[in-house]
Amino acid sequence: MSAEVSAMLASGGVVAQSGLVGALLDPALWLGAAAGGAFGAALGALPAFIFTGFLVIAGVFGGDAANGAGVGVAFGPVFGPHISFAGGAAASAYAAKAGAMESGFDYHNAKDIGFALGSRPDILGVGAIFGVFGVLLQTTLVQLGMPFDQIAFTVVASAIVHRIVFGYSIIGTVSNKANGFFDMGPFERGEMRDAGEVPGDGGKDSEDRLAVEPWLPNMYNWSHVAAIGAVTGVAAGYITIQSGNPFFGFGISAATLIFLNLGVERIPVTHHMTLPGATAFVGASAMYGPVAGLLAAALFGLFGAVFGEAFQRVFYAHGDTHVDPPAAAIAVSTFIIAVLVAAGVFGSVWVTPI
Repeated sequence: MSAEVSAMLASGGVVAQSGLVGALLDPALWLGAAAGGAFGAALGALPAFIFTGFLVIAGVFGGDAANGAGVGVAFGPVFGPHISFAGGAAASAYAAKAGAMESGFDYHNAKDIGFALGSRPDILGVGAIFGVFGVLLQTTLVQLGMPFDQIAFTVVASAIVHRIVFGYSIIGTVSNKANGFFDMGPFERGEMRDAGEVPGDGGKDSEDRLAVEPWLPNMYNWSHVAAIGAVTGVAAGYITIQSGNPFFGFGISAATLIFLNLGVERIPVTHHMTLPGATAFVGASAMYGPVAGLLAAALFGLFGAVFGEAFQRVFYAHGDTHVDPPAAAIAVSTFIIAVLVAAGVFGSVWVTPI
């Protein structure tokens, strides 16, 4: 991959301008991000992210390597996850709080990121505001040279902010039925909340909600999570050999979520395994060859999977809105890879160097 493309991707598709102030005051950037956030609200956060995945795949095959188009457009305004996905997640939190989202979701409705919110102006406005917040924070992180995936970090930060703004608990409330944050047993037993523990949806009561709401009810067993992480890490590494693009596996992972959104059971979520895996492959294979690169891809795919599961048990399973475990895993994984690059253990990758 050319240096120009790497720089474009690392900056989320935004061409660097003269200094932080110049980048943040670009009105076209603000307008694009506002439209992207509203787009995420209208379609729903998950469908918007799936669209990003298809754009990544299209960009791998059709992008102009001279200027970073194609894959780069998937990560910038309008379609970057820090804009459209984060805007859609914030809009769901707002809509549930406003009683405008009785989606029939098994969990608290504010977590239903697969539900299209339509064209109601106030809901679109929330998405637009968080879209602008996303591009401002991500652009700031890029300009400051933060050594991790700034887009993934922004997705998590935006979710924390929307919890604060709309009056939700930052972490959530551990049910009386659960033995700490990591206990998924109450979900397995189908236990409900006690009266008054947490708010319900609309006119519902606390006891209408499950005591624990795991992010992926089909994929929270530690051994299963670790296995899928290692396998998809290797797959992403080998896809990188074939395509020369470490984002291709991420795009495939994101696109496969269309089946999850359509209700197909047991579809795994893997983009927090494929992107760290492919990135580690690039860094390790440059130093030690492709076999070592694939082993590193397996290790970082496994780490992304396990960290994402640990994160969901703290921030998602007991909370009221969607805080994205994959984004947290990608941010932490890419920071570790940046440290390994700085230490000379890995060769250079697309992550901003330390």
